[in-house]
Amino acid sequence: MNGPLFDHLEPPAPERSGPAPLADRMRPESLDEVVGQEVVDEGGYLRRAMAEDRVPSLILWGPPGTGKTTIARILAAEITCRFVPFSAVTSGIKQVKEVMAEAARLRGAETRRTLLFVDEIHRFNRAQQDAFLPYVESGDILLIGATTENPSFHINSALLSRCRLVVLRPLSEAELERVVAQALADEERGLGSLRIEFEDDALATLVQMASGDARRALNLVELVALDAAGDAVRQIDAARVSRVVQQKVLLYDKSGEEHFNLISALHKSLRESDPDAALYWLARMLTAGEAPLYIARRLVRFASEDVGLADPMALPQTLAAWDAYHRLGSPEGELALAQATLYLSLAPKSNSVYAAYGEVRRAVEEEPAAPVPAALRNAPTKLMTELGYGEGYVYAHSVDEGVGGIECLPENLADRCFYRPQERGFERELSLRLEEFRALKERVRRSSSAK
Repeated sequence: MNGPLFDHLEPPAPERSGPAPLADRMRPESLDEVVGQEVVDEGGYLRRAMAEDRVPSLILWGPPGTGKTTIARILAAEITCRFVPFSAVTSGIKQVKEVMAEAARLRGAETRRTLLFVDEIHRFNRAQQDAFLPYVESGDILLIGATTENPSFHINSALLSRCRLVVLRPLSEAELERVVAQALADEERGLGSLRIEFEDDALATLVQMASGDARRALNLVELVALDAAGDAVRQIDAARVSRVVQQKVLLYDKSGEEHFNLISALHKSLRESDPDAALYWLARMLTAGEAPLYIARRLVRFASEDVGLADPMALPQTLAAWDAYHRLGSPEGELALAQATLYLSLAPKSNSVYAAYGEVRRAVEEEPAAPVPAALRNAPTKLMTELGYGEGYVYAHSVDEGVGGIECLPENLADRCFYRPQERGFERELSLRLEEFRALKERVRRSSSAK
């Protein structure tokens, strides 16, 4: 019983015309039933903490369907705490403070803590998260926050330092098969009374489509079971699973960590010259709903950052792919992105352009803004000529060597070398050219000084 204060936190359960969803019915009721998380195994951290009655505040971080809410409910049932569910989606700072005050009052009156489960805690802003701090510190509440987002980016460091971080991983296909098998066999909570059998390839197809999410796996099983309910023989094959499910839903959040994980995987596969991996990560992003033009922009960036002048055609290739997708859209335009991805994978790599521009930017930011050398200034007026504009300039085409030997950098950066071509691809040729131009410039300078 949570008391009247908490009545507004969760809406009353709607009246059901039928049984609860399979995923809800099959929710584990003890740590022994939780599949795939080492932290709850015999000898795992939570087991030891519960046995010694010293469970701290926790941040449960993991993708959907890995057991965050389940573990919180089991902890509340097995330790002497009042369980209060709280949604970061629908609750504000006023409700947070009300709950904290009531938790402090109850602990004083009943000498037991409130286990406050905050789903999607990353949605709380800094002020809302700060409201938990004194109550976690004093022990008035046992906070369990669940998040699918990286706590490093979304949870205040002060709050995170007061909680134990528990990382939950996606379930393997073998673990998902166990979850499904339990649901198919359980006659009380599951589908055992329906006598449904999945062929091996059908079960493999279904768990592969679940992408490590136990809740989704059970939802898919229920969909297939409903489809087969009227059949005399309920033998499920892979074709039926594919027809019912239609499309695999990949874990993806275009503004969250998985977005950055996948684009990082694409970049690093390109840099490693692995066309198969690069093409895979490209397809993962497109299938999951990433904006194709975002990917096109990143390919253009890669062409300059990681290929550069080792293959000058990389940049036009990626720009052409961008334009092709812009004109064609999906699915036809995706082939252009795939072509550019393969081209970049197999192109010689050099980050010399990236490194040179970075060094130049640092020089601009850190060195004094020296005036343009007089020799490089135009002198369109008589006054400017009298002031020395253009003095010492040598027209490169007027000398046999093709370079005038003048210093083009400001005096404080004279003879500074920013661009250093690598010995890969076309930059081998550019390296030879650069050495030749530097030698010619030095020869012209020596000749001029000798006159």
